[in-house]
Amino acid sequence: MEAIVYWPFLVYVGAAVGVIAGMLGVSYVLGQRHMERETGEPFESGILQTGSARLRLSVQFYLVGMLFVIFDLEVVFIFAWAIAIREVGWTGYIGVLLFITILIVGLIYEYKSGALDFGKKSR
Repeated sequence: MEAIVYWPFLVYVGAAVGVIAGMLGVSYVLGQRHMERETGEPFESGILQTGSARLRLSVQFYLVGMLFVIFDLEVVFIFAWAIAIREVGWTGYIGVLLFITILIVGLIYEYKSGALDFGKKSR
């Protein structure tokens, strides 16, 4: 009885697998095959490779990237609140003010701890 409820999901999964298999199969059959030496070399916008693609980046780069993603995700919550502002009323307004206050406190903490500094630390 419960399996009847899932048939749209199973049809969707079957269609997705069918489309993926069809695309891979058609590209395999119709695709070009090159065996030249230049085929395996990296190529970027007509410029030949000059060095290694494996650059060592600072941990600060990844930290700022993660902080950007976190704060960017929090904007989604504020945007959702802005859409539903009439339904949530003053309770929602106070809640979003508390949320933004916590974000500002977190940003101040990150600034004070040096998480946003890229320059060399001088002592």
